[in-house]
Amino acid sequence: MAKDSRELGPPVPVLLVVDDDVAVLNSLKFCFEIEGFAVRLYADTSALLSDPDLPGFGCLVIDYHMPDMNGLELLARLRSNGVALPAVLITGHPGPAPRRRAAEAGIAIVEKPLLGNALTEAIRRALET
Repeated sequence: MAKDSRELGPPVPVLLVVDDDVAVLNSLKFCFEIEGFAVRLYADTSALLSDPDLPGFGCLVIDYHMPDMNGLELLARLRSNGVALPAVLITGHPGPAPRRRAAEAGIAIVEKPLLGNALTEAIRRALET
């Protein structure tokens, strides 16, 4: 017998993780899945930009330093394409300009190395907005 859709519980957020470091991608996938998130990995910005099936409920987790465009440029491109998912920027040693631009865009920055629960907490806050 099929379950009533009201019994299925809330939808599981999908985290779209973009980082050019495969080790970071794989470790984040492992950590996020333990926390109960669904995870999609993208090794570069073009892979995310060309994905025709982005979820309606989730959060972008974007590395700032990437070869073809930085994380804030990627986010601006996504926004211009109508993608309104909340986002969290991850980076090591962000300078004042990226901090200012992220703050203006309402995006949290979590610094690498990603220790403790800071990233997961930032994602949960972003999903609440």
